[in-house]
Amino acid sequence: MRAGTVVFYLLLVILLTMASVQYGLGRLPGDIVVDLGDFYFYLPFTTAIIVAVLLGVVFWLFRR
Repeated sequence: MRAGTVVFYLLLVILLTMASVQYGLGRLPGDIVVDLGDFYFYLPFTTAIIVAVLLGVVFWLFRR
């Protein structure tokens, strides 16, 4: 796999993860949330894994 393909796949996962969190898939069990009052940090770990697996399946189906 070439470096350009890996970068494209990584950027696509990040973009789709951000879109899925913004439009309703966020707050899954396994997503990391730190809320300290004035500081809020959200890391959609599980959401990113789900998006990556779905993209992997889609790309695998198109390669067949």
